[in-house]
Amino acid sequence: MGFLGRFLSSYSESFAAALIAWPFASFALTLPILAILYRRDGRIRLLSASGAYLSVLYLVGLVCFTLYPLPEGDSGPGITYGLDPIWNPLHFVGDIAADGTPAVAQLVANVALFVPFGFIAGRGMRLGAPASAALGFLASLCIELAQLTGLFGVYPYAYRTFETTDLATNTLGAFCGWLLARASLRVLPDPGRLAPVAVTASPGIVRRAVAFCIDMALAAAASVIAGSGLLLLALYALGGPPASAASLPVLALLGTAAVLAVEVAVPWRRGGQTPGGAFVRMTCETRERQGARRVAFYVARTFVILCAVGLPGIEPRLTLVPLACLVFYLFKRKMPYDLI
Repeated sequence: MGFLGRFLSSYSESFAAALIAWPFASFALTLPILAILYRRDGRIRLLSASGAYLSVLYLVGLVCFTLYPLPEGDSGPGITYGLDPIWNPLHFVGDIAADGTPAVAQLVANVALFVPFGFIAGRGMRLGAPASAALGFLASLCIELAQLTGLFGVYPYAYRTFETTDLATNTLGAFCGWLLARASLRVLPDPGRLAPVAVTASPGIVRRAVAFCIDMALAAAASVIAGSGLLLLALYALGGPPASAASLPVLALLGTAAVLAVEVAVPWRRGGQTPGGAFVRMTCETRERQGARRVAFYVARTFVILCAVGLPGIEPRLTLVPLACLVFYLFKRKMPYDLI
């Protein structure tokens, strides 16, 4: 018990760091977590959401346990000297012969550390055994390379030891985790594996918000890429950058065009599915519309979206329109333009 206590206490600082970072990481990853759950299950299940946020805790803990504590002071490994890598994958045999139980415990800990990783890959990501083991190997390799390179160059020397044995034990742990995930399906089946997920025409406000964020991210990326291309063209054709006053309207026009492409052109041709909506399995067309009614629906919806994103040329007072729509949704469970 004394040895086990000392072994666990050596990681207490890393565990505390993981608990502190967990809420911040969870908040930062909320959008992709919700998007993935909608994509995978078609809705948010309490058990799935809890598992996703526990997975974030595990991944944060994995980083802290393998890379923390960081070097500090003005001397020691990582600052004034490095630790040599161990390339021999059978090096653990000599460690066991020399140190006995502590070396065995370290070997078992390296396997156990990646068991949750394989479980997440097998059950949460629904990957097969080869993919789960390969993903575990790549994650372990990334960690070992971070240790070998002093956190990819942040420190001049390696402050932890790169070991090929860790690659093997971590990969084994990921495979064992996958086996555990498969066994868990017999006790607690995964409903999402049993039936295909349908596209909903009655999305809730959270799913709408997730789809909207994805769409705006794509629109922003498209406008930045297009703007960069025009800037390079101007530099090549004119021999210098365009005047800033002249370029601002062009950038605003590109942003508006990107939003209209994502929120109008794409869903018009795909039955109401924007790129973000397609990812989270929803359509913005809550019922079938034809002719002038469909045009009116898209005009009203686009007006609300343009007010929400606050593009140049939008009257500032109109930014209250999306807020009014949200209040309307609280009572009717629909957006105003859904009534068209």
